[in-house]
Parts: sequence; C-alpha cells; structure tokens
Amino acid sequence: MQGLHLTADLHDCQCQAHWLVDAEALGARCTAAVRHAGLQPVGQLFHRFPDTAEGPGGVTATVLLAESHLCVHTWPERRAVTLDVYVCNFGGDHSARARQLLETLVALFAPREAVRQSLQRGQVPVHAG
Repeated sequence: MQGLHLTADLHDCQCQAHWLVDAEALGARCTAAVRHAGLQPVGQLFHRFPDTAEGPGGVTATVLLAESHLCVHTWPERRAVTLDVYVCNFGGDHSARARQLLETLVALFAPREAVRQSLQRGQVPVHAG
C-alpha cells in the first residue's frame, strides 16, 4: 500500500477546447500517456457530462492501473482540470513513472497556473514503547 499520490489543479488551460469536452479523445490520450510512462492500464471509464447553462459538460476520465489509478476531471466553462495519479510501490518504485505521467498531462492542458501536491501514502507508523 505504500506509494506516491500526486495531484494537480490546473487553471486557465490554454489547450484546444476538445481536450476538455471529448471523453473518447481524452481517454485515448490518457491511456497512451499511461503506457508511455511505463505503467500498465487494466481498465478504463470515460464519461462526458451533459451541457449546462454555463457551457459544455466536462469529462471524467479514469484509467485503472495495475499500479493504482489515474483520474482526470475537466471543467470547460472554467478552463480548469484536476489530475490525480496514485501508484502503489509494491514490487518496485513507480514514483518516477507517476511524475512523468502527471507532467505529460499538465503539458497537454497547458495551464497558465498549476498547483501540484505530492503525498507519500501508506507509511507504517513507528510505535514507541
């Protein structure tokens, strides 16, 4: 269960608009990015939400990995995206691959601002006594 959990909140994305609304195109790009990073996709779900009064519906793209998961959520009316990459490091350290995947997707969306966070998961507590 030990692993690396990366997130990025992307604001004012300058990418082509279809990356924010086309579930199939975004899903295919996510899957290709996963493979390019050296991670193993084992399942996927890509969903486009209905249009609203504020504009076109966004997309949720989820790729299940042998190592854990990638999730992408878009808000086209705000030109915003959230990214979530988690890799378990059972059997090997996949941290560099997770970082590569995140940076590939950040580059795709070309945000003017990106807020990144990194969390080490599954640390075993040390008990005094």
